[in-house]
Parts: sequence; structure tokens; C-alpha cells
Amino acid sequence: MARMHTKKKGKSKSRKPMLDGSVEIKSGLGKEETERIIVQYSKQGMGPTAIGEKLKREHNVMYPSSTIGKKINKFLKEKKEANALPDDLLTLMAKAVNLNKHIEKNRQDKSNTLNMKRTEAKIWRLTKYYIKKGVLPGNWRYDPKQAELLIRGRS
Repeated sequence: MARMHTKKKGKSKSRKPMLDGSVEIKSGLGKEETERIIVQYSKQGMGPTAIGEKLKREHNVMYPSSTIGKKINKFLKEKKEANALPDDLLTLMAKAVNLNKHIEKNRQDKSNTLNMKRTEAKIWRLTKYYIKKGVLPGNWRYDPKQAELLIRGRS
């Protein structure tokens, strides 16, 4: 599958490394302990990707979905700890806010102006997708000023 904004080609998806039967990943944490840690990190304001990275680094849980039986995002939705907005949309909005601050200081920066347009295009495409899937309400729109307030309140 080709990339959207470049002339390069790329892989369509990432794959987990193959594990044969002789290799066992020992985490030392049980299912309940892993679930408790995930909820604790979520209450601290971390998103699902950050929680997964922290579990991997600090607690040696390589694949949390195999430990708890479901993905972190789905687990957080069941526990009603998930954010109102999806994590990938929030990440793109944070990137757009940072680019917007940079462009306000450096008006002649053409490459980052183009990057800002590309990032906002990705946000609009994701918004359409999430509205279609029912994750976002039908009248939800991306507004750079509101995004700045939202991202500032999150950090």
C-alpha cells in the first residue's frame, strides 16, 4: 500500500514477532494485577498506547492483550476509564496545536505550514471515519482553538 503524502511505498501493517512453542515470555504479573495497573495508569491520565509502553518497559508485559484477553482500549471502555475522544485523534490534535504555535512565531516556515495542512487533513479524515462508526457525535467538528484548549487541559 502506498503512503498518502509521499511518493514512497510502505508496508500495510505491522506484525508481531513469531514466537515458537519453546519461547515463553514471563511477565511475573497475573491477569488481575495487570488489570489493576492499567486502571491505575488510566486514572493518571495516560492513554492506551502510553500504558502499553509503560507495561512493556517497567513491568515486562510484552503483549497485554494476551495477558488480559482483550486490547487495552477495549478493556478501558468496559471499565469506563476511556477518553471521550479516541487516542489517535488526540495525538494528531496535539501535533496540530504544536505546529500552529510554531507557525504563529515563524510565519515564513513553508514546510511546517504544509505539514500543518497535512495534519489537519488527517484529522478531518479521522473525524469523518469516527462519525461514521458512531464514536463521535454527528455534529462534532475540529476547531483549532477548541483543540488547543482541550490539549492544554489534558497535559
